[in-house]
Amino acid sequence: MPNIALELAKQSASLGVTSVYGEQQDVDGVRLIPVALTWTGFGGGADDAGNGGGGGGGYAIPVGAYIRRGDDLRFEPNLVSLVAVAIPFVWVAGRALSRVIRALKK
Repeated sequence: MPNIALELAKQSASLGVTSVYGEQQDVDGVRLIPVALTWTGFGGGADDAGNGGGGGGGYAIPVGAYIRRGDDLRFEPNLVSLVAVAIPFVWVAGRALSRVIRALKK
């Protein structure tokens, strides 16, 4: 059985910048480079009897795209994913802030 850690290292070598920035697409003379927020996790283990295993997973949120028309380059955000990420973030930040304020009042 091959070493699981080495196999995961080989497979995850390309999970850096290539998973955050997609391949360039040309559509009607406009160049698009998709951008995403990604994270991955891997784990593994074994016991004394030689039973072992491992696994991993990942997640990606499409943030937007860089768009180039001629010499003009700009970033256009994906508003749906921005709202989907911003609403829980604002809720958690508000909860934390209210608890800090309540703790400081005591």
